[in-house]
Amino acid sequence: MKVTIYETIVGFALGTILGVIIAIILWWSKFLAKVSEPFLVVLNSLPKVALGPIIIIWVGSGTPAIIVMAIAISLIVTILEMLNGYLKTDKEVIKMARTFKCSKLQLLTKIVIPANVGTFINSLKVNIGLSLVGVISGEFLVSKAGLGYLIVYGGQVFKLDLVMTSVIILGIVAGIMYGGVLLLEKFIRK
Repeated sequence: MKVTIYETIVGFALGTILGVIIAIILWWSKFLAKVSEPFLVVLNSLPKVALGPIIIIWVGSGTPAIIVMAIAISLIVTILEMLNGYLKTDKEVIKMARTFKCSKLQLLTKIVIPANVGTFINSLKVNIGLSLVGVISGEFLVSKAGLGYLIVYGGQVFKLDLVMTSVIILGIVAGIMYGGVLLLEKFIRK
């Protein structure tokens, strides 16, 4: 179980951070946003478990593959959600800032990012579940430990108690992570 929690937190954090950074880059460059949007939509609809063999070949089996699977599942959703929030920032406020000769960096740091704190928090809430799905999917494929492994093993030897215990633990982990995001939200919104 310790392995699952570590992988989930790392996948959750990296997926969120990378997603926000890529969304900022796409907001900054309209050309990149237009070019990458169809690819992001296609990647989002692709079942990430199908990428499992490719991920194993790229990073090897074990913990790195599980973390990459968690990142792969949460990254695209974060990019799309944050970019959509950035692009829908109040146009009148942006127009007013531009009349005062605001630079693009100032627009980003003073208007766009602060206006999308709620979008960021919602992205974190979604990423909790997606990161857990990614870790469990990764453990299905490559692990000899962790909750995903226990679920598969329990299903194979018909030990439903092992499967249900793992699912309950996953629910508890998700609840604790959600509570952490709620605390972060309260701290940010003060």
